[in-house]
Amino acid sequence: MADTIGIIAMGEMGSGVARRVHERGATVITQLTGRTAASAARAERAGAIPVATDDEFAAQADFILSIVPPGDAVALAQRLAPAIRRAGRKAVYVDCNAVSPQTAARIGDALDGSGCTYVDAGIIGPPPGPNARTIFYASGPGAKEFERLAAYGLTIRIMDGPNGAASAMKLSYAGITKGCTAIGAAMMLGATRGGTADALLQELSESQPMLLNWMRGFVSRMPPKAYRWVAEMEEIAQFQADDPAARDMYLGIARFYQQIAAMLEAPKPGDAVSQLQEFCADRPDAKRKSA
Repeated sequence: MADTIGIIAMGEMGSGVARRVHERGATVITQLTGRTAASAARAERAGAIPVATDDEFAAQADFILSIVPPGDAVALAQRLAPAIRRAGRKAVYVDCNAVSPQTAARIGDALDGSGCTYVDAGIIGPPPGPNARTIFYASGPGAKEFERLAAYGLTIRIMDGPNGAASAMKLSYAGITKGCTAIGAAMMLGATRGGTADALLQELSESQPMLLNWMRGFVSRMPPKAYRWVAEMEEIAQFQADDPAARDMYLGIARFYQQIAAMLEAPKPGDAVSQLQEFCADRPDAKRKSA
């Protein structure tokens, strides 16, 4: 008998996961209270069945996957815990969000006494797709139960360690990839302000072509995602609480992404987003000079 997998919410990642497990035979439900029409449309395309209430959601779900912005993860666990308790069934609650180990512990506290099995998880990669590499890292006593969902097309790697270990892995990875993206973008903008963008581009194309290609790819795709990365960088700062310099660095990166997000909402000619697009654009003349 197929499992029923409840997924909240129906953003790009949540709907992508829903589509994958639905295509592989799972029944998928979701709860759309307070969500946008776009979320409802993504749910329909993914084959997810909307239910009216949290109680109905908890009563049907064998697995609950929380895939929400980091700042909403604790609140969702707190909201669903009473419904899970009333349902009286041992669902597996998998928090898949980019949160710090400290926040993962708060989620576990919120679910304590609800009767569910709590699994700490983190997703690395884009939404599941034909050519996508999407990995779920999972830790804690319930991780083996979550591994059952590999039968529905999810790639799940079980980590040694308690709840919080998967979150530490996810944030360590994101701190490198998204941290380096921010540093690259900041220096592209600095060079543009200083009138040295062309010289920097030429030097990178000659001495660091692999780095340049990596930065162009990551930075060019960053602006539409910047608003989502603000809270993630703040979670990384919390993860780095024992290292004040590292903590402050990621708080600064959070502010940087906040600036980019604000500019994308109110674009102006020649703003930072436009400057990044220009720097990242393909320039055949630079390739010729480096040949």
